[in-house]
Amino acid sequence: MACFIAPLVEAIAVTAIRKSGLKAGNSPLMNRLPDLEKMLWGGTLMLIVDHLINGELSWAFPFFTALSQTDGAAVMWREILTVGVPMALVLTLAWAVWVLVKERKLKPTNI
Repeated sequence: MACFIAPLVEAIAVTAIRKSGLKAGNSPLMNRLPDLEKMLWGGTLMLIVDHLINGELSWAFPFFTALSQTDGAAVMWREILTVGVPMALVLTLAWAVWVLVKERKLKPTNI
């Protein structure tokens, strides 16, 4: 119901870092930050659409259907921490591995 909050927060942070112009030398990860940003925003959008279709989000306040129930906030936080955070971490780890493998393939070998 609210697992998309974790990748959404990470997407906002990555966008802010990219737009700030922060440079970390010639880091391949920083050079590929826009790819992570697109993955996070795309995944967040897909999760929001999924939650709207399944009725877990509504267009009216309180937006999250769980918040209209007793202890709904605790359920929501539990889902963010147990589903959303690991999902965002796995996506970020997959992106980092992809960047490093791609970078390694592009480097010429000294034979």
